[in-house]
Amino acid sequence: MSATTFQGTVQVHPGIGRWPVVWTLALAASLALYLARDMLSAFVVYPDALRIPVADWIGAGFLVIKTNFTWLTRSLTAILDVPLRFAFELLARGFTFEPAGAAPWSIPRLSWVGLCAVAGITGWSLGGRSLGLLALIGSLYIALFGQWESAMTTLALIAICVPLCAAVGLLFGIWAFRNPSLDRLLISPALDLMQTVPTFAYLVPMLLLFGNNPVSALLATAIFATPPMVRATTLGLARVPPDIQDFADMVGCTRSQQLWRVLLPAALPMLLLGLNQVTMLTLNMVIISSMIGAGGLGYDVLLALRALKIGDAMEAGLAIVALAIVLDRLGQGAALVRAPAHTEGLNLWRRHANLWLALAVLAATTLASLWLPGLAKVPAGLTLTTAPYWKMAVDWVTVHWFDTIESIRVALIVYGLNPIRAFCVAIPWLAGVGLLGLAGLQLGGWRLGALVAVLATFCAVTGLWEKTMATVYLCGVASLLSAAIGIPIGLAAARSDRIERFVMPLIDTLQTIPSFCFIIPVVMLFRVGDVTALIATVAFAVVPAVRYTNHGIRQVPAAMIDAATTSGCTPLQTFWRVQLPLALPEILLGLSQTILMALSMIIICAMIGTRDLGQEVFISLAKADAGRGIVAGLAIAFIGIIADRLLSAGTARMRRNLGLS
Repeated sequence: MSATTFQGTVQVHPGIGRWPVVWTLALAASLALYLARDMLSAFVVYPDALRIPVADWIGAGFLVIKTNFTWLTRSLTAILDVPLRFAFELLARGFTFEPAGAAPWSIPRLSWVGLCAVAGITGWSLGGRSLGLLALIGSLYIALFGQWESAMTTLALIAICVPLCAAVGLLFGIWAFRNPSLDRLLISPALDLMQTVPTFAYLVPMLLLFGNNPVSALLATAIFATPPMVRATTLGLARVPPDIQDFADMVGCTRSQQLWRVLLPAALPMLLLGLNQVTMLTLNMVIISSMIGAGGLGYDVLLALRALKIGDAMEAGLAIVALAIVLDRLGQGAALVRAPAHTEGLNLWRRHANLWLALAVLAATTLASLWLPGLAKVPAGLTLTTAPYWKMAVDWVTVHWFDTIESIRVALIVYGLNPIRAFCVAIPWLAGVGLLGLAGLQLGGWRLGALVAVLATFCAVTGLWEKTMATVYLCGVASLLSAAIGIPIGLAAARSDRIERFVMPLIDTLQTIPSFCFIIPVVMLFRVGDVTALIATVAFAVVPAVRYTNHGIRQVPAAMIDAATTSGCTPLQTFWRVQLPLALPEILLGLSQTILMALSMIIICAMIGTRDLGQEVFISLAKADAGRGIVAGLAIAFIGIIADRLLSAGTARMRRNLGLS
């Protein structure tokens, strides 16, 4: 029997192939390294003497910037503080003037009644009666449950941050579209890093450079929320049909005219979708940046959780959810709305009747609030509260179900989470780096293998290997559970229109809820710790698993299904042998997104007691240690990049094998 030789040393059976042998040898070497950990300790636990002090270097760099460029940071703070202060006074505080030698006088903030009406009118004009009622009810909920002032503080920061992110993202997106090589080498990798670095890691350098104030929160939010606008701009411009570009050339448009008068208007639907994503990410980040001076609803949730006031935290969290749903649905309505076919004969008033109506109502109610204080501030007699009922519910559950919940929590920790954590933390750093590099080599060639190995090595040489593996353990378990729950639901939704009509609105709602809010109800039942973090993460990360699975099954070409039916396949055989294999690349993309969302959520869960890289970020935030926080943030980002690159390479290979690319 003939045999082939792998690297001149290993005889491989022709039916086996080389990679199974390579992986067998690699796993055997890793096991040997683990068993010989006492003799080869330097290859198991990275020596402290060889640790590269990247955190110290970064911290020193920020100290130099803070010392020598204070004038720049203060100038930027003063510039950005002007629109921020105006937005806060317009929506939340009101304007107060104190002329020299004269009595102070004030102008009230915008009326809450007027703003609720504006939300309803805007929803009506963008999506009809249902969207108008949703926006109106959501706004009234925030007002009547006593969250109006905090919600307007949050909305004020969003109102300044979203245009800033949109403008910066639009410019960088145009730049990336005009320079594909620059996009590939610089802009896209930078965006990947910005989107995988955990949100809390942005807070540390902003706190150090700009202090504890709304400007720091604004800048941290802008850095986090800008990438979707860049990607949407690049993608939207790239998708403009060539016929439209050719027409612009034929009529003699200059390069600038072609961009601003042809390409960007043609890409407007994609730009509006990007703007909607920016709005939602801004809301998500504003909640988190309340820790460094943003205030608003996020600060209320944080204070309530610290004081263990679950009812107050739940009310503020539900107000965040209501605000998120209203902004998301209005953004989607703006992205889907179509301009009227005939507007040439209409004057300015009739063309924008809803806009003028909204402005008139807002102006009238705000002016009337000078004589009717109930229009300026929500009267206390109208407000409701459910905080006592939430506390009563928690107390009832504690009294009647504490033993059951506690036994479940302890069983999960003792028999599930702790053994997996111990296994992951015990993996020698050299074995982990080698196995990841080998996976990259097999899936994407030597470049991917080298990239994955270098990123994994960074986590070791900076002294964060143990905390990195603790993060990997919880992220891995949460991702597997999310996939185990989400993929079957997505498959069921893909095979039944009735199930899809029930599941997809629920998934859309879950997607609009800021990650911060998933922690609150779980803490009510399971207290703090890894179990709470796991449940909250699964609830947050299950969305892409459902969505991508449903989309992947439904996008299988009808011709393939017809061919399978013609060849005699039953519906079940068609599903397992045709639809599922063809949808598998899409499902893997959903798994990649699930991992990234789980990773971002786990870092937020560090505030409820997890011991991983997120804890490093929190410690750095408490100590204002920029170097420590940034290095931990980079390690978290590298975990996400490694997972994304490996799954993307595996998906690309699978698509090639299926003849889809």
